Amino acid sequence: MDEGPARQASCAGLRIGDTAPDFSARSTAGDIRHYEFRGRWLILLSHPADFTPVCTTEFVALARAADDFTNRDCALMALSIDSLFSHFAWLRMIRDRLGVEVRFPIVEDPTLVIARAFGMVGDNDGDSATVRNTFFIDPAGVIRAMNCYPANVGRSVPEMLRTLDALQAVDGGGLAPANWRPGDALCTSPEPDLDSVFGAETEIAWFLSDETDGR
Repeated sequence: MDEGPARQASCAGLRIGDTAPDFSARSTAGDIRHYEFRGRWLILLSHPADFTPVCTTEFVALARAADDFTNRDCALMALSIDSLFSHFAWLRMIRDRLGVEVRFPIVEDPTLVIARAFGMVGDNDGDSATVRNTFFIDPAGVIRAMNCYPANVGRSVPEMLRTLDALQAVDGGGLAPANWRPGDALCTSPEPDLDSVFGAETEIAWFLSDETDGR
């Protein structure tokens, strides 16, 4: 059913399996280009604005977990429409008031060019009020997972790490089941042939079995 020209949903511009768009921009870590992060995992996350309560709690949590991402060979990069100097002032406040240094780059996107390239906002949107997106990008630059949150709900850093662990685990084969965590068994992919169906020990074993080595 055609509902007319409704506002474009966040994350609508790209799909899992797409190559993430390249971009160059100023950031709190200097001038960066997205493609320079090829060869390792990258989590690109956006936030509506600096000096906001939910975003501040997110960045404190991410900074405290920075080593956990580094140990998984994963870089963090944040994005918002605020200016570079707004980012600097915000990070200084976080350090002075909350005792946490945010060292991963925060990119400025005042014209929404990057946000639109990633489908975080629609072509006709004039602000980033609803932007809170997360893209999991693999070492080849392919988007492997993404999620979207409203401005009033913060991300879960443990779930971000779990998702990253699962994506890295299934690269070695297998499927990550519900609530999978490192060390848990992975499911095996079913063989799409009738002999496997009829030859399985039980009526469920042909499509639902697991590996025992985990990760």
